[in-house]
Amino acid sequence: MSPVLAGVLQLLALIAALALAYIPLGNHMARVYTSDKHWRVEKWIYKGIGADPDREMRWPAYLRGVLAFSLAGVLFLYLLQRLQGVLPGSLGFASIDPDQAFNTAVSFVTNTNWQSYYGEQAMGHVVQTAGLAVQNFVSAAVGMAVAVALVRGFARSRTGELGNFWEDLVRGVVRVLVPIAALAAVVLVACGAIQNFSGIHQVGQFLGDPQQWNGGAVASQEAIKELGTNGGGYFNANSAHPFENPTPFSNLFEIFLILLIPFSLTRTFGLMVGSVRQGYAILGTMAAIWVGFTALMMWTEFAHHGPAPELAGASMEGKELRFGVGASSIFAVATTLTSTGAVDSFHSSYTGLGGGITMLGMMLGEIAPGGTGSGLYGMLIMAVIAVFIAGLMVGRTPEYLGKKIGTREIKFAACYILITPALVLVLTAAAMALPTPGASMTNSGAHGFSEILYAYTSASNNNGSAFAGLNADTQWFNSTLGLAMLLGRFLPMVFVLALAGSLARQQPVPASAGTLRTEKPLFIGLLVGAILIITGLTYFPALALGPLAEGLAA
Repeated sequence: MSPVLAGVLQLLALIAALALAYIPLGNHMARVYTSDKHWRVEKWIYKGIGADPDREMRWPAYLRGVLAFSLAGVLFLYLLQRLQGVLPGSLGFASIDPDQAFNTAVSFVTNTNWQSYYGEQAMGHVVQTAGLAVQNFVSAAVGMAVAVALVRGFARSRTGELGNFWEDLVRGVVRVLVPIAALAAVVLVACGAIQNFSGIHQVGQFLGDPQQWNGGAVASQEAIKELGTNGGGYFNANSAHPFENPTPFSNLFEIFLILLIPFSLTRTFGLMVGSVRQGYAILGTMAAIWVGFTALMMWTEFAHHGPAPELAGASMEGKELRFGVGASSIFAVATTLTSTGAVDSFHSSYTGLGGGITMLGMMLGEIAPGGTGSGLYGMLIMAVIAVFIAGLMVGRTPEYLGKKIGTREIKFAACYILITPALVLVLTAAAMALPTPGASMTNSGAHGFSEILYAYTSASNNNGSAFAGLNADTQWFNSTLGLAMLLGRFLPMVFVLALAGSLARQQPVPASAGTLRTEKPLFIGLLVGAILIITGLTYFPALALGPLAEGLAA
């Protein structure tokens, strides 16, 4: 079987698996976020944290819950890392330095999972399981909660209430993430991923130096790392490491986990707003972009651009032989079009155009299908922008799902889409202009610029993957990337929840002959075009200096 055919068959198998899970999981999540009943374990949690799950919140109160919970998570994870040296199960590792502890705490709480350290050489069992793994669950649940709040904004009328953050958070963890992650961990263990609390073992020598590996609860963390679109690996090689991702089947299964909830949430959205066809329209937009990017990535990597790939017969530098070009390409697109950041190959070694595709996927806002929750609310913001553009074209006040998109709503949407590009471009310019950050680049020229651009794109979009080659474990990068992650996560949430509150207060507008049918293929095309044009106009100059220049020179 040719490598191209193998890659295409894996893509078709992945699409079939996602299609089978779409309706059951989407329906389940709709029931989770609309049910009036509380499970007993949930009641215990509410009592423990002192929350009243039956009290509805307006958007400022909902936002305060999001920020307070996330701040507590940052503080707890920071202190856990700073105290690692005196904790049991530390494997002899010292406490983490302040700047790196800040960066890591922010990274995992914001669902970014950027890692500027070697996981197997820095973090003991306690930090990995009680700190990082826990944040993998709750940070994903926060994103889902904010998405559900925005959906309620479209579904409700003449009220400013968006639900209860604590209820949405707990239900997302208990009823969605934990059950699926537990089952996924069993599958990964069956595939060969490790799951233990073993210490450090010497496994041989390389060039006279001893080689050591430590064990860990890897399969359970790997499951929620992918399912929650987190991305932080137990080992530095991430999902390219055989302890995390042993076989071609486990590789495809991990891609399935990455895409499972973001795609299925479109079904949940359709059910909650009372129109399944609206959910299919958002799904169609996400799927069109994802399939297009995957096909383009496979073409660029199989095309053998450059002398080294042509001699080798494939662009295999930085890729695992057990996965090959096709599976690596599918994984790379899945991880950068979502907020996962996990890697089974190293994006710096991709062709110039291939590396540019990974960057462009993040620059779209990671909305196809995006992160757990963040992908849905990001796509809905783009839908608001698209109907506004359509309204300008025909001279009508734009409407979406029966809600008028007026001045207030479009300001919130505009602020949302401007935040991330501002962070990426300003911080990249600062890093290139100052002498110290540039010393961290392994390469010069267009590829070196791509390393810096990729890092800030990844951090600001809460992705967490790295281009490789950039030494990001410095005070400058730990601090500025941490700031980018914080602002890139929570500033957009402010405008999402403000928009949700504004929409919920409106009275629905009945459809008329001039209403844009947002469930039709025409709107899907308009939405895809708006996304690509807005992103292209924003980032094209930066892309031209980096991956495009490198790709065209090959």
